[in-house]
Amino acid sequence: MADLSIDFAGIKSPNPFWLASAPPTNTGDQVMRAFDAGWGGAVWKTLGNPIVNVSSRFGGIDYGNTRMMGLNNIELITDRPLEVNLREIREVKRRYPNHAVITSLMVETKEEWKEIIQRAEEAGSDGHELNFGCPHGMCERGMGSAVSSEPKVLREIASWAVEFATKPVIVKLSPNVTDIVEPGEAVLESKAHGISLINTIKSIMGIDLDRMVPLPRVGDASTNGGYCGPAVKPVALHMVGELTRHPYIAKLPISGIGGISNWRDAAEFIALGCTSVQVCTAVMHYGYRIVEDMIEGLNDFLDSKGMKSVLELRGRAAPQYKNWGELDLGYRVVADISTDKCIGCQLCYVACMDGAHQCIHLPGRTEEQARKAGHTHIPKLIPDRAVTAKGGTPGARVPFVDEEECIGCNLCQLVCPVSGCITMKEVASDKPHETWDDRVQRGADFVPGGLHVTEMERAKRNG
Repeated sequence: MADLSIDFAGIKSPNPFWLASAPPTNTGDQVMRAFDAGWGGAVWKTLGNPIVNVSSRFGGIDYGNTRMMGLNNIELITDRPLEVNLREIREVKRRYPNHAVITSLMVETKEEWKEIIQRAEEAGSDGHELNFGCPHGMCERGMGSAVSSEPKVLREIASWAVEFATKPVIVKLSPNVTDIVEPGEAVLESKAHGISLINTIKSIMGIDLDRMVPLPRVGDASTNGGYCGPAVKPVALHMVGELTRHPYIAKLPISGIGGISNWRDAAEFIALGCTSVQVCTAVMHYGYRIVEDMIEGLNDFLDSKGMKSVLELRGRAAPQYKNWGELDLGYRVVADISTDKCIGCQLCYVACMDGAHQCIHLPGRTEEQARKAGHTHIPKLIPDRAVTAKGGTPGARVPFVDEEECIGCNLCQLVCPVSGCITMKEVASDKPHETWDDRVQRGADFVPGGLHVTEMERAKRNG
């Protein structure tokens, strides 16, 4: 089995799977049960001056048969006394010395930062995560995401923490910014030892249309909260990618957070450059034991790739994340529909006709019928193939892809309900490898049919 142990800026952990700072890390009992289940580390629910929470606190959004695709949270930092939390941290570290216990911290003044860091370290904290990401409640008091949105303030406060701490300092960033690189560079300038991201996204989960109150409802009102869960994973991956391709920020270890629910999600974050990953919503949904499948799945994946350590996976995909202008304009794929698997539902046809490029045809139509349906290019031959797949629509025909017109957008594959029925096959291209940046560099970035053509024709007409 591959070695899953990691060293995150000096914080050692038996595996890269950490619990994120949230309700699942609210007490010592919870963290110890999580460690027994297999979690390698835990970021304690944020410590600071205790607050008062409201009821209710969570809102969920479903999609189809998927429950809680996204979760909205208006809960704040710990509402338990600091002394109680510190006592429990001390006990957890005594019982689990080889697991990572990181304290998430959020206070206001420089003196408060000094005191809380000192007390957290006395309790045995292995490192500190500065909560500069909370998007509700605390940011209204000048903390949380209010800090991430002001790089100068972030740099100053993080510098205080680095000055006061003897353990590694990790800065947790908010996604509620225009450019994640700006706060990332501020972390670098502060001399902090690592970055974690993303925190939750500002959101309103929905509206109770009977009471006309946003959700989750607190009496006769509500507020914006933090959005998390599987739905935010693409946003999180993008922001991680922006930092891991930065020539200097990439040198800092990154803890990836956002929609991680299984080993494959974790592997994707690690492949993009993360050293550890943090999980919250999936644990709130399914419990601590999901880490068993995560550990087994990641081990099996690394073994299948011949990797002896999870560190070999780290950053493998990062060099392939590029700007649009660096992509090969000559590369081409087209859709290919399996006659053996197609059930004749025609979802691919509808999607292509109304949402893409009208290159999928239904057999048995006359040219007049095809043009009336919206086609402008009619292939000379449209094979008439009957649906033979088990569970297929009786009498249905397999749609036909006009490869000459197909632009390889992938939409048909994405809407197809049958796994493996539609694949995108690579086809030979008569175009050389060329990027848009290449064209710009040699002055060949003019494309006929734009405003420049209009201006040129106008100039010709005007003599």
